[in-house]
Amino acid sequence: MRKPLVLRGARQVGKTWLLQEFGRTHYEKVVYVNCQRDPSIAAVFEGDLDPERILRGLEIAARDTIEPTTTLLVIDEIQDVPRALTSLKYFQEARPEIHLTTAGSLLGVALHADASFPVGKVNFLDLHPLDFDEFLRGVGEARLADLVLQQDWDLLDSFRDRLVELLRLYMFVGGMPEAVARHAEGASADAVRAVQLDILRGYENDFAKYATAAESRRIAQVWASMPAQLARENKRFVFGQVRHGARARHFEEAIQWLSDAGLVHRVTRYTKPANPVRTYEDRNIFKLFLHDVGLLGALSQLDPAVLLQGTGIFEEFKGALTEQYVLQQIVAARNEAPMYWSPEKPTAEIDFAIERPSGLVPIEVKAEENLRSKSLRSYIDRFHPAEALRFSLANYREQEDMVNVPLYAIGPCLK
Repeated sequence: MRKPLVLRGARQVGKTWLLQEFGRTHYEKVVYVNCQRDPSIAAVFEGDLDPERILRGLEIAARDTIEPTTTLLVIDEIQDVPRALTSLKYFQEARPEIHLTTAGSLLGVALHADASFPVGKVNFLDLHPLDFDEFLRGVGEARLADLVLQQDWDLLDSFRDRLVELLRLYMFVGGMPEAVARHAEGASADAVRAVQLDILRGYENDFAKYATAAESRRIAQVWASMPAQLARENKRFVFGQVRHGARARHFEEAIQWLSDAGLVHRVTRYTKPANPVRTYEDRNIFKLFLHDVGLLGALSQLDPAVLLQGTGIFEEFKGALTEQYVLQQIVAARNEAPMYWSPEKPTAEIDFAIERPSGLVPIEVKAEENLRSKSLRSYIDRFHPAEALRFSLANYREQEDMVNVPLYAIGPCLK
């Protein structure tokens, strides 16, 4: 039986465009309503949640008819009308022939707050910022993107300088669709940065709009601390970096809000690579990354001129942008944040680890071409993983117990 589709993702990742484009190419027409812009939409969902009644109200609001099977109904910014979320259960049960999709910038926050949301009555799909493959295609480099997917290392080596240049641009522009579109149109670095700053202002406005005054202050404090957190050599999240003397209990809800909003990814620590790995997860120790590398640069107020010269961007504030880039590619490929490893007494650390049927795959991220991997070597000697990955600017290279993959070609390795 068909279920309504709930498209989740942070503000400005392209949810509305994607649903409307899908409707344009696969349906006779799209009926679109926005719960945030049209106050009459909220009134439609007051009282009885009978789908027939709601459909009549939406047709009046949209000044259009909704035909089963040939119309895609899009309800945007649905988190602004909690009863509209509740109504999805009744559409699934009583009117499954209606092709209904919903989207919202803060759906994670809304769903987390509403424990009565009908589990099992909807399908979820998460949308993330563009990954490097999508960026390449968006700037007219589809053939190069195809070559990366083919993993033809000899031919890729021939285009190494071009790929490094494009990766450097991606780490500045990031994967927010409007920023990528402006760059593809030939806009200046300052114009791209202006787009990024506008997106950040939109997020900060949401802190105040969708949280209490006390909560919004704490959310803003965590958000503002992100560049300093990631600039540390050991990127473990430190509550004292948010506010002097702060403890986890003061800011845990703020971090959860940012996570539910899709603005940060929490990378938790594990102490032993055994199955099931969650048995050895320590959720009290974690790293926190943004959802987009370009926005991290903007939030950090990094000078675009510095970021766009040479390869310094890869080592900027202790390789934080490079780790952010890798994290973003992992999330895009696997739709979940990875974990990371460090021992009880942290003398070494593995940046990330992903789960495969063969076990946990440790990943070390190098911001330059240096192939010395003391932490990864220590991990391999201790735990003997079936495979291990090192991402750096160096060319592809297979060793006895690890594989080096160029940073610009890591996407296919993360599936």
